[in-house]
Amino acid sequence: MFNIEEELKKLPNKPGVYVMRDKEDNIIYVGKAISLRNRVRQYFRKNNKTARIEKMVSLIDHFEYIVVDNEAEALILECNLIKKNRPKFNVLLKDDKTYPYIKIDLASDYPTVFITRRIVNDGSKYFGPYANPGAAKEMVSFIKEKYKIRQCRVLKEKTRPCLNYHINKCLAPCMGYVTKEEYRQQIDEIIDLLEGKTDKLVKELQEKMKEASQKLDFEKAAYIRDKIQAIERVSEKQKVSNLSENNIDVIGIAKSELETCIEIFFVRGSKMIGREHYFYADLGDMEEKEMVAGFMKQFYLDNPNIPNKIMIKEEIEDRDTIEKWLSTMLGKKVEIKTPKKGEKLRFVEMAENNAKVTLENKEKEKSEILMELKEVLELDQLPRKIETYDISNLSGEYTVAGMCVMQDGVIKKNLSRRFKIKTVFGQDDPRCMEEVIIRRLKHSIENPKGGFGELPDVIFADGGITQIRAVQNAIQKVKEELESNNFENELVVRSKAELQINYAEARREKS
Repeated sequence: MFNIEEELKKLPNKPGVYVMRDKEDNIIYVGKAISLRNRVRQYFRKNNKTARIEKMVSLIDHFEYIVVDNEAEALILECNLIKKNRPKFNVLLKDDKTYPYIKIDLASDYPTVFITRRIVNDGSKYFGPYANPGAAKEMVSFIKEKYKIRQCRVLKEKTRPCLNYHINKCLAPCMGYVTKEEYRQQIDEIIDLLEGKTDKLVKELQEKMKEASQKLDFEKAAYIRDKIQAIERVSEKQKVSNLSENNIDVIGIAKSELETCIEIFFVRGSKMIGREHYFYADLGDMEEKEMVAGFMKQFYLDNPNIPNKIMIKEEIEDRDTIEKWLSTMLGKKVEIKTPKKGEKLRFVEMAENNAKVTLENKEKEKSEILMELKEVLELDQLPRKIETYDISNLSGEYTVAGMCVMQDGVIKKNLSRRFKIKTVFGQDDPRCMEEVIIRRLKHSIENPKGGFGELPDVIFADGGITQIRAVQNAIQKVKEELESNNFENELVVRSKAELQINYAEARREKS
């Protein structure tokens, strides 16, 4: 039996990482500390804790810790454990998916450019990550359109060149039609393009174009001219700043009641060459500086493109430790700055303002979706909380029901539920549906602050009229049994098929 008070007395006064677990032995939080004794004890003492930390502490059943030599080692171990276990109460990099990078396989004699989601220490050069995969695909398409690099992932000797050579899209290294040095010149140009060094690249290309013209090689000169124009069009999208530093990331943050948006600008060669944004839900009352610190740890953990300087709005607790960690990974000094005035402060504010706009646009899209649903379903109010139900079984046995929830336009995975059918035997979907709806409604009426939350505005049932009647019967039975007045607004019940029909009719009327 794990006795928390007794285990707190055993904590060493050394740096390390602590792991909080619940009754099911799931990891719910990972943290680091200069002194494990002082840090872990704080969670179990009466002090001013945020609601989020209070909730986390209430779920702790036992904890464990790992002692390390210094705070930098603790930081690296903390980052790796968070990435591996994805604890509920840690700041995570959006979700469990990996983000795309643009990869150039420099170890190859004739490198190619492609998108990957996996970073391998194989001598390749990576650019990213891209939160928007479309941006990565657009850039790779541009490169393959303007540069005659090989399109095949595996280079093999052939008896004749492929179609790309004949349509002037490849120099056919598989046939030995181009030397390694000539081919590598293209790759160097592509690297300059991806690093934002467009001024240098355009200048070099202009010299090559002039040289080709002097040699009366007008076809080559025209090809280089078109490439210059295309690169200049790409660079026009980049915002030129007055920052003198060449290699900076700028982080801004914006919060709403439902979500948080973190925006990051990438400045290379005094130009903003790109930006990405990441959304977080259910961070509650976490302080902004804590969110930013958690984001930075996860974002730069496996990121090969670490800048020389990172600019943020507020000082973070782990600044010195994170600086040392990033400097070690980059091989040269990395600074985290909080500018107080001038152009640098305006740039941080611009990142913050863009985060606000991005968040507002996303919430506006959700509102538009809810408004459209309101019209399609002919509702009197916005369907802020929608629950959908489906019954599943295996040859009439092992019957279960699934419930999915959308709140204010956001899918709430934490509110999803699976019900084991208790009173129905055999395959009878309508009766199963009725049982599940009765159980679900009773949960919210009898325990309004429980895990099911408030009652839904709309219930969708997968099926036809029999399932709809089953849901309506369940609602009526709950009203009569509990004599409940909780149904201030009449619950709207619809089938998935009915929604599809209504939506199609609404679309036809609009067109």
